[in-house]
Amino acid sequence: MNKRPWISLKRKIIKGDVKKLVDFLQSISSSEKARALSRIDKENISKLLQLLPHDESADLIKDLPNEQAAGLMEGISPNDAAKIVDLLPKKDQIDILNDFSSPASALALIETMPFEEAEETRRMLKYSENTAGGMMGTEYLAFSENMTVGEVIDNLQANSDKYSDYDVQYAYIINGENKLKGVLRLRELLLSSRNSLVKNIMISDPIKISVETKIDELIDIFEECDFVGIPVVDQRNHLLGIARRYEIMEAMGERETDTFLKSSGIIGGEELRSMPLLKRSGRRLSWLSVNIILNILAASVIAFYQDTLSSVIALAVFLPIISDMSGCSGNQAVAVSIRELTMGITKPSDLFNVLLKECNMGIINGFILGILLAIVAMFWKGNPYLGLVVGGALMVNTLVSVCIGGIIPLVLKKFKKDPALASGPILTTITDMCGFFFVLAFATKMLPLIH
Repeated sequence: MNKRPWISLKRKIIKGDVKKLVDFLQSISSSEKARALSRIDKENISKLLQLLPHDESADLIKDLPNEQAAGLMEGISPNDAAKIVDLLPKKDQIDILNDFSSPASALALIETMPFEEAEETRRMLKYSENTAGGMMGTEYLAFSENMTVGEVIDNLQANSDKYSDYDVQYAYIINGENKLKGVLRLRELLLSSRNSLVKNIMISDPIKISVETKIDELIDIFEECDFVGIPVVDQRNHLLGIARRYEIMEAMGERETDTFLKSSGIIGGEELRSMPLLKRSGRRLSWLSVNIILNILAASVIAFYQDTLSSVIALAVFLPIISDMSGCSGNQAVAVSIRELTMGITKPSDLFNVLLKECNMGIINGFILGILLAIVAMFWKGNPYLGLVVGGALMVNTLVSVCIGGIIPLVLKKFKKDPALASGPILTTITDMCGFFFVLAFATKMLPLIH
């Protein structure tokens, strides 16, 4: 394996030897291509895409993460970008256009496409990315119900080059108005008489999904049914595309990654270090700038009880422990709530039930964790009252944190806010403020005994 593929790639770009460029790109993995391109300046990337034949450029773009591919396409002229994008499957085209940082750049590319293709692209971009319409593929086999088996086979043979990239396990049978009538297994096609009409050997009234079907429902359908793909239709039963199992599972993985990024404070979508510095900075600061205000609120509790803290310096050791432990407990509750919301097991209306279950959990875990911390404090300072203060504070704060952590995602979902985005900062602020308050308030009441 080439440990520094970007150096080899850059040398070949400078030399301008197209054959060696193509051979080198074909010899390295998709991840190595992405890694190499992330280390090369825009000028050489532009030159690379100009040197490569359009089909090779399309193969290269197909191997990259959508964000990185979109960045490369925005760095060249709309006309050149359109010629490359035109060679990609429609689903890949839509994914890349959705990740353009500027809608104007995406529009400029679309306007250079042939009219019919541009219209189809605009139509598909209207569908939400998390619906069947946003995830369906439009490369599929569709034949008229009045065709014979022989005519279909002849069509397949005559268009073998066009169909070579299609998933051809099934063909879809439509009427003259493009309405879905049935599904034809290719096995049935090959074993039937050439004179038979396809409508006589198709599976009538097949399972189908609406173009507006959400990703959660799609996942449930594919988990229940062992289908490679399911036809996507509009309200009038017109066949629009095919939702394929591997693409739905891939979308689920991307959504989980997006949730993780948001919970980590990366706002606005995926971040790659090859993206513009100011764009990356803005995505991080949009969360950090809010978080600093929330932390100031939490720190104000310490300022209010600074006399107690100065009298018992040992408390300063336990403040971050209580805050962190309570935060961990709360984040566990947040994670379970978000997961159950995603799976449809829990709804915002289940708030009281969630609160009750987390309360029981908080009592048990808080009691055990509080006892452990109290024992540590007592043996460290030889003062059982200090152990009572910090142990009691951890116990109560754990109860508060799991209850709050369990219901925050439900409340945010109720008000149509993203639970993954806002739950973390809200929980952190509450657990810090409450943790500091419980420790310092308890200590103030028992100051003569722990001083």
